[in-house]
Amino acid sequence: MMADRQSVCGIPSPRRAGQCMLALLISASADPATGMGATIEARVLSSDGPVANAVVHATRTDGESLPRPGNPEAVMDQRGREFAPHVLPVLAGTSVRFPNSDDTRHHVYSFSDAQTFELQLYHGETARPVTFGQPGVVTLGCNIHDWMLGYIYVLDTPAFARTGADGDARIKSLPPGEYEVSVWHPRLVDGASPQARDATIDESGTATLSFEIEVSPPRDRGQRGFGDRDEESLEEAFDR
Repeated sequence: MMADRQSVCGIPSPRRAGQCMLALLISASADPATGMGATIEARVLSSDGPVANAVVHATRTDGESLPRPGNPEAVMDQRGREFAPHVLPVLAGTSVRFPNSDDTRHHVYSFSDAQTFELQLYHGETARPVTFGQPGVVTLGCNIHDWMLGYIYVLDTPAFARTGADGDARIKSLPPGEYEVSVWHPRLVDGASPQARDATIDESGTATLSFEIEVSPPRDRGQRGFGDRDEESLEEAFDR
C-alpha cells in the first residue's frame, strides 16, 4: 500500500493538463519486496481515479549513471484483437518480439518518427523482432483491425515502470542517489506531461511520489481509425 499523501501543490483547475498535484514523501525504510536497493514508488491519478498504463521513469541528476542491460528484449503480444500490453515501455536498443496469439492474422505497422516498420500478414511467432533504437513514442496499428492501437514508449533510461489498474508503479533495485522522476501517458490532454519531481534516496530507501494528470477518455473499440476523432486520418493520428 502506498504511503499517505499530503497536498503540496493544491488542487489544479479542471482543464490544466499535466500539473503535478500531490505529495512527495521520502522515507528510509527498506524495500520489502527485495530487501536491497532503493525504490521509487509512484501513484498516478486523474480526476476519475487511478490511471493505468502510465509510464513512470527516472533519470540520475547527480552525475552518476545507471547500469544498462546488455541485450534488452521485450514482447508486444496481440490477444483478443488488441495489443497486449496497451503501453510497453522499453529502453532504447531493446529488441521487441510481436507474437500473434489470436486465431486470425494481423498486419502490424507504425508511421512514427521514432520507428517506422511493417510486419505484414502473419500469425504465431513468425514475425521478425524489431529493434527500437531512438527514444520517443511509437504508435502501433493493425492494417486489418482498425480499432487496434498500442504504444511503445522508448526511453533513454533503464529505470522505468508502468502503472497497473491501481495507478501504482514501482521502480526497484536502484542505486542510491538523486533522481528526476517523470510521467507519460498516451492520452495526456494536449500531450503535456506533469512537472517532473526530484527525489533523493539512500541505500535501501524508498521515495514515494504522487502525480495527478488529465487524460482524455479512452477510444471506443467500435471507433474506426486511430485518432480522437472519427474523421482523423491514420497519418494525422500518427503525427500527433
